Amino acid sequence: MAIVKVIEVIASSDKSIDDAVRKAVKEAAKSVRNIDSVYVKDIKAHVKNGEISTFGVICKISFRVGDDD
Repeated sequence: MAIVKVIEVIASSDKSIDDAVRKAVKEAAKSVRNIDSVYVKDIKAHVKNGEISTFGVICKISFRVGDDD
């Protein structure tokens, strides 16, 4: 039986929400193996001079531990 752990990762992008989520997963993958899924918990956007300047996400990333299959 595999055990699944969940971590929260915060990421941002000046391009899009999609890009911010991809950055969160890419950064987590540097130190975590066996990532199975990502759940976007929260989305926000920062505004400067009436325009969106950056997108931010809080993601829950799930990964298996103790099972190398």
